[in-house]
Amino acid sequence: MAIAPLQLYKCLADETRLLCMLLIQQEGELCVCELTTALAVSQPKISRHLGQLRECSLLQDRREGQWIYYQVNPALPGWVSQLMALTLANNQDLIKPATRRLAAMGDRPVRNQQCCA
Repeated sequence: MAIAPLQLYKCLADETRLLCMLLIQQEGELCVCELTTALAVSQPKISRHLGQLRECSLLQDRREGQWIYYQVNPALPGWVSQLMALTLANNQDLIKPATRRLAAMGDRPVRNQQCCA
C-alpha cells in the first residue's frame, strides 16, 4: 500500500481526524459512539471524519452486530506506522481529556472475544 506524504498530512491536518487516529491507535479499536463520547463531538461529524480516514487508507472497519469498529489499517507502510506511534507516544497530553471521557463512558459496546482454539 502506498500513501503519499502529502495525502497523509492533509488527512491528519484536521484536529478531529488526528485525535480519532491517536485514540484508535491507543485503544486498538473504537466505535463511533465511543469516539463521540471521547471527543465530545456529534455522531455525524465523527462518522464523516472516519469516512475520510478510511478513504485515505489509514483506517479499516469491521462490523460486529449493530456496531462498526474502526482500527488502524495494519497494511500501512512502516514509515506511517512509525510516525503514528511517535506522535502518540509524544503527545499524551493532547488526548488525555478524551481518554478520561472514554474511561468514564458507561454502556460501552462489548466486543466478542476473538480467540484461537
